[in-house]
Amino acid sequence: MDKLFIILQHILPQHLLSRCAGWLADLRHPLWLKNWLIHIFIRHFNVDMTEAADPDPTGYASFNAFFTRPLREDARSLAEADIVCPADGSISQLGAIQGGRVFQAKGQSFSTWELLGGDASRAEQFADGWFATIYLSPRDYHRVHMPVAGRLTATSYIPGKLFSVNQVTAENVPRLFARNERLVCYFDTAAGPMAMVLVGAMVVAGIETVWSGQVAPPTRNPVNHDYVAVPRTIELAQGEEMGRFKLGSTVILLFPKDAVEFDAAYVAGAPTRLGESLGKFA
Repeated sequence: MDKLFIILQHILPQHLLSRCAGWLADLRHPLWLKNWLIHIFIRHFNVDMTEAADPDPTGYASFNAFFTRPLREDARSLAEADIVCPADGSISQLGAIQGGRVFQAKGQSFSTWELLGGDASRAEQFADGWFATIYLSPRDYHRVHMPVAGRLTATSYIPGKLFSVNQVTAENVPRLFARNERLVCYFDTAAGPMAMVLVGAMVVAGIETVWSGQVAPPTRNPVNHDYVAVPRTIELAQGEEMGRFKLGSTVILLFPKDAVEFDAAYVAGAPTRLGESLGKFA
């Protein structure tokens, strides 16, 4: 079954399916269809609505509004830590960047140069550094928050494939996260430069940021923005929301060499919860 799942992803029209899913997820009428989709999703993925700011599934204008629902104000607390988990989910992989490559799964890896869209100078900032790849499953809260306080310096939208990003695909599709559509956000932080990579996936209808709204899918061409010289400085506090996924995906954190130490409890498969301690500055 796993082989069939991988083969289908190679032959199916990934972007067409994802755009159709996005159209359906944005529907506000008929109400019965919108509500039916939400109820089916909640039952199938065992979604905990008690944590939502609005626990009533029928109170959301669309499936996407439900999927990107905010949490209750008291649903998460921020740990007293240098680095906190940016999202609910689980660790896909975490560790050192070795030889310019990030470990993916079972012998699979990809280069930071590829991941960052072929930007050699940016990739060099993370040579021998550290990474954390966090997978957000369909049942998880899908807003992404800042692991550390930071000032936005640049973003880069990189078009690509839309493979699923679950564990089966990670183990069987070479260079998965460097091939999929993604948005790279660069920040200056107390740990030095940090990259947050929001990776798109099959049926992900879009990637948004709090400063520019939806940024993917804008075009099939790369889009770069420099925020250093703009009149309005964008600074985000630790724990503050920075973006969200319309349907589930993955966020990858990159830190420089000798900048951070991740908590020992985090290994592949370990759950993450927004706001909990992820590590400290080295």
